[in-house]
Amino acid sequence: MHCIWTLPAEDSDYSGRWRDIKKHFTRTLQANGIWQPRFWEHTLRSEEDYRRHMDYIYINPVKHGWVKRVQDWPYSTFHRDVQNGLYPLDWAGDYTEFTTGERR
Repeated sequence: MHCIWTLPAEDSDYSGRWRDIKKHFTRTLQANGIWQPRFWEHTLRSEEDYRRHMDYIYINPVKHGWVKRVQDWPYSTFHRDVQNGLYPLDWAGDYTEFTTGERR
């Protein structure tokens, strides 16, 4: 799971929040062994850094073969960003176009 968070000013317990999410998910769905043992934390330093990370998150379901186009992944905030005019609906095309530049 990839996500970008803005923590409240008085809260810097990123690790504790992840721990709570993992525990709740695991208990609720009885999904032992689903989580990788570590996580990668990165503080976004600029708008460009933010955009690169959003692009990475949005293309991930396509890269892993779960869908052919970013817009086909129903669980993404990509749809919100399209509605807000931040991304075009056809951003990144289909997987072949994204990786090779060829249109199908």
